[in-house]
Parts: sequence; C-alpha cells; structure tokens
Amino acid sequence: METAASGLEPGLYIVAGPIGNLGDLTPRAAEVLRLADVVAVEDTRVSARLLRHAGSDRPMIPYHDHSAEGVRARLVERMAAESVALLSDAGTPLISDPGYKLVRDARAAGRKVTTLPGPSAAIAALTLSGLPTDRFLFMGFLPAKAKARGDALDEVAALRATLVFYESGPRLSESLAAMAEHLGDREATVSREISKAFEETATGMLTTLSARYADAPPKGEIVVIVGPPGEAPPASAEDADAALREALERLPVSKAAGEVAKKLGLDRRALYARAMEIKGE
Repeated sequence: METAASGLEPGLYIVAGPIGNLGDLTPRAAEVLRLADVVAVEDTRVSARLLRHAGSDRPMIPYHDHSAEGVRARLVERMAAESVALLSDAGTPLISDPGYKLVRDARAAGRKVTTLPGPSAAIAALTLSGLPTDRFLFMGFLPAKAKARGDALDEVAALRATLVFYESGPRLSESLAAMAEHLGDREATVSREISKAFEETATGMLTTLSARYADAPPKGEIVVIVGPPGEAPPASAEDADAALREALERLPVSKAAGEVAKKLGLDRRALYARAMEIKGE
C-alpha cells in the first residue's frame, strides 16, 4: 500500500472524538488528526477547538447531512492518494449522523476504511443507567410530529430490550410523556452533559421524569434510557381461543396447537384438545 504525503496510508479514518471532556481523546485519534491530509467535519467551528487540543493544523472540509453529493464524491476520490479523517461534533461518527454514506461509497471504490474507537454518548449513558444492558436498541432521535413519534414507539413497545434515545431539552418532557403513553410507565434515566463539569443522570419512572422537566427543560446533549417491559401477563382462555381459531383457518389441528403454544407459552396438549373441540363446533 502506498503512503500519503502525511505518512498515513491513503483512505478513510473514522475518528471518535470526546463527547465533553477533551481529555477523552485517545492518543491514536490525536495522531491521526495531526497527520491526516484533510479532516472532514460537521462544523468547522466546533472541530477547530478539538484540533487545537490535538495539536493539529490540518485543513478541514465541511461534511454533514446537507452536503451535496459532489462533496462526498470528491472526498472518496481524494482517498485514492490521501488520508481523510472523518470527525463528528462529538463522540463516534456515524452514530445518528450521515457518515455511513461516506463509508459505503469509500468501500465501493475500494478505499481503505479504518475506525479509531472512542467515546459514544449512547454507550456512556447505558453504563450510567443501572438498567439491563445485555440487550438494547439504539433509537436515535424520535420524529418531531406526534403521530410519527407514536408510531415509532409502538413498533418497539413489545421488544424485550432496553431502549436508547437521543433528545433535546425543549422536547424532553413531551417525549418522555409519549414514551410513557406508548411503552407503558417504565423505569428510565435521563443523562446530560456526560463527562462534563455538570454531568447529571436523573432516574425514575417515565411519568415522573416527564413532570420533572415540564417546566425546566435542561440544556446540553441528552440521552434517555428506557428499561425493558415487565413480564407480560399470562394469556387468558379467550386469548388462546382467538389464536387457535385464527390458526385453524390456515393449519391442521396439530400444527395450529403447536404454533399457539409457542406464541403464547401455553401447554400444547391442552391446546390440542381445545382445538379439537373448536373443530367439532
């Protein structure tokens, strides 16, 4: 592999930056920011401070969700002979931002793609939450409109996993109330200013947290962690009958009983007997 003028191999370097405390920038990330031929950033004003901290004087080029397709194409073209560092305003690039398109196109063009792991607000908030972390789903920002927001929450309401959301201060109370309405009033945490001087994690039920922030929207970047649903109540006889009647329209008795037993967690032999009764009605 040829070496770019900077001393780095040509290609794309995905650089995770701090989410607050500049001391969280890794030595390897700082070295790439000092050596890269160009640094693609969301906001040059925000990234300039980090580059100064890293001792970097490398040129920056804006690259964000509103960049023209040509900007991405030119960056991929430059990667053939130059090293391009991708840096978000905070944390790991591509997490709730558009960088994946640059990675996709770089790979399609046969460019080298390397990631430099580091801070992520979503993972940091999970570690602060005290909620289950063995299975979680990152939801990013919920839609602004109530209908679309409710639909997004309804899609994951039954999922037995901890949910991770990004949110802004002005929308926080309303979003927490919507979560309580569509997910049920679950345990949750609200983390803000992670790794900064005024880091705070508030814990409580969704309705309690919504009321807490109703009249005092917080500032800073916010991560909401919502615990998984509680154990579902056991299926009733009516539920079993309804499921069996639907399954029997598609399947023979034995298979219908097996399907419903697996779906509702009920005894297969009892369901088979009930399915035979339904068949005979």
